Amino acid sequence: MTDILTLKALCEELKIDPREARERLRAAVGDAKANPELAKARKPRTPWQWVKGSAAEKQARSILG
Repeated sequence: MTDILTLKALCEELKIDPREARERLRAAVGDAKANPELAKARKPRTPWQWVKGSAAEKQARSILG
């Protein structure tokens, strides 16, 4: 089974507000050319989560970090 990283866990790790993190991620997904893996991994109306070690997780960390 693959390990899943949730937005809540990522926010706790980076010590940022989840609301602000969601706003940043939504803006980043809107620019699919700059963040292709993140845009591909995002499914509307589902929780923000990524497979640990995936390219999408790395893009999310760079946006939030």
